[in-house]
Amino acid sequence: MTISAGLADRVVSGIKDQILAGDLAPGAKLPSESDLVEAYAVSRTVAREAVTRLRAEGLVETFQGRGSFVLAVPAPSPFALESSAIRTQRDVLDMVDFRLGVETEAAALAAAHIDEDMSRSIEEARRALATAHPDAAVEADFAFHRAIAAATRNRFYLDLMDSLGPMMIMMPRTRLGGAHSHSDALHIDRVQREHDNIAAAVLAGDSETARAAMRVHLGSTRRRLHP
Repeated sequence: MTISAGLADRVVSGIKDQILAGDLAPGAKLPSESDLVEAYAVSRTVAREAVTRLRAEGLVETFQGRGSFVLAVPAPSPFALESSAIRTQRDVLDMVDFRLGVETEAAALAAAHIDEDMSRSIEEARRALATAHPDAAVEADFAFHRAIAAATRNRFYLDLMDSLGPMMIMMPRTRLGGAHSHSDALHIDRVQREHDNIAAAVLAGDSETARAAMRVHLGSTRRRLHP
């Protein structure tokens, strides 16, 4: 990175901070080139480059002869799973693959950060899943995976899990045949053992085994969907 680029980064970062803090509201005029030069102790070339970058990012708009003005920052668009978006077998498999990438690491992180309160929550969720009526199996399954996410102590895992909701469990199950139904004793036993293994590893604080146990569980789910 050149010195000029580094200085421009500093100006861009400073203006972004003002925009996000509301000090430069939408519609407000950006400080003039001369003001930026003085405020950040940079050259006019650097100030001009910074404004160009802000314009490229959609944060400001420049009008000839009038200057640059702050645009409204787009509202964040939360990630959400709509059942209507899961239309095909491929979609369902992709969702399981997505969960594999996220939840295996969540299990490892949960094991690394496990404490007494989280241990209690995970064990309660495990027992509730083991005794759940078939009609409540999806919610109980989701609650178990959510408890693992909560134990990571990383809010982004929990936010993602909440945005997916029980639908992440329901959609794969709608694609499974009768041999994998909520009432099939062998299937229920296999799935419960998989969850038991995840819980045991997390509660033991064994990150590597927790990661492997979650991978086995979700990998088995994928194989049941696509043998």
